[in-house]
Amino acid sequence: MRIAIDIDSTLHDYWPGFAEAAKRRFGVELAYDEQVTWEILQLRREQVRAVVHETHRDGNVLAAEPYPGAVEAIRAWKDAGHWILVASHRFPEAQTATAAWLDRIGLPHDELYCGFDKVTHSVEADIDVLIDDSPVTLGRALEAGMTAATLLHPWNRELCATEDIVCAEDWPELAVKLEPVLA
Repeated sequence: MRIAIDIDSTLHDYWPGFAEAAKRRFGVELAYDEQVTWEILQLRREQVRAVVHETHRDGNVLAAEPYPGAVEAIRAWKDAGHWILVASHRFPEAQTATAAWLDRIGLPHDELYCGFDKVTHSVEADIDVLIDDSPVTLGRALEAGMTAATLLHPWNRELCATEDIVCAEDWPELAVKLEPVLA
């Protein structure tokens, strides 16, 4: 099978860095548990963009630590013969640091895509399973006929309760839940 995997809030815990940058730059507190929608309403669009740019600078990208079990699950999928696309809504300028980060954490993959239409790219890459945290991306993946999977976050729990999405609290649980899909 062909699997696409997001990075931020999917391979690593992105929220703390994002919230810290929003607090430092704009004085806005962003509580993880209160982020129940995909949009960040406490910041203006250009502020969100500035925080995203900052959190995707090389040093921040390279410092990220993967969620426990993520690399091991993906390595097992790769060893089983699955094709792995790491696809992120990161600016293309972050691709070099992102590739270096994937090498640093030992995450095997066949392709890395940094850009703003990962679902279209996934369709073009003939992806079967898309793992992401964004309700928008998960919905588009379902519409495109892919199996959608996610780690649970406050902003996607409602979608998991109403849509046919493989949802898990952590990577070990996600790997188990995806076993029948990947068999």
